[in-house]
Formats: sequence, C-alpha cells, structure tokens
Amino acid sequence: MDDQYNLQRFANAQDSVYGDALAMLRRGMMCTPYMELIFPRLATGRSDTEADPYAITSRDEAGAYLQSPILGGRYRECVGTLQRLSNVSARAVFGDEDTKKLHASLTLFSEASNDEFLLETIFDVWFDGEIDEGTMRKLYSMS
Repeated sequence: MDDQYNLQRFANAQDSVYGDALAMLRRGMMCTPYMELIFPRLATGRSDTEADPYAITSRDEAGAYLQSPILGGRYRECVGTLQRLSNVSARAVFGDEDTKKLHASLTLFSEASNDEFLLETIFDVWFDGEIDEGTMRKLYSMS
C-alpha cells in the first residue's frame, strides 16, 4: 500500500500508547505527551518534520489520515469518547495549552473531511460552535 504521507509514523508511535491514551480519555484526562500522537495538528510555519514529526502538512494529508482504517478509526474513537465527557470542560480534561491543541486538531480534521458529523458536534460541546481561526488561516494560506 502506498503511504504517500508516511502515516505509518503515527501508527507506529500510537501502537504502544493508544490503549493508555484512550483509557485516560475515558477517565476524563489526557497526558500532554500523547497529544501530538492522538490529536495531530497542522504544521506551523516554523516546524519541519524533524522538529515536529507528528505535524500534518496539508489538508490532503489530514484526509488520508482520516481515511486510514487504523488512524481514522482511532481518531473517531477518541472524539466519540470526548463527546461522552460533555459534562466537563475541555480545560478540565486537557488543561489550557492542550485544549488549544485539541481545538486546532479538530478544526484541521473537520476541514479535511466532507461530512464528519462526529467532529462537528464536538465544537458545539466544548468550543461554543467555533473553529480554530489560526488553523483556518494556515489552511487558506496553503491553498
């Protein structure tokens, strides 16, 4: 199978920690070191793949990530778990900095998918229906 975006790097990194990360989410918490692996974000202008090996470089790469049975399935499972935590705030689960990272990740993957109702509903649950403007600016500047 062609891995144009080297998505295997995510699967390899997640394999040993995914069960722990999901269990933590189910308990209403998340570990900062798992954020980039479980909720990847769009690469910043100053990052490269060596400095930030789990950054997503384009909308197309994010779409391929979601289409991956393993990676897309895991992402959706984690977002589904987040929906069950609607009685607490994102900050209570993730803390301030990781809440920003989550918002950026959800925005990226929502934009990369055509009709991900699951992703869109989490914006209503935790982000007052708002997307991450910084991620949107980066995406539009890439177009």
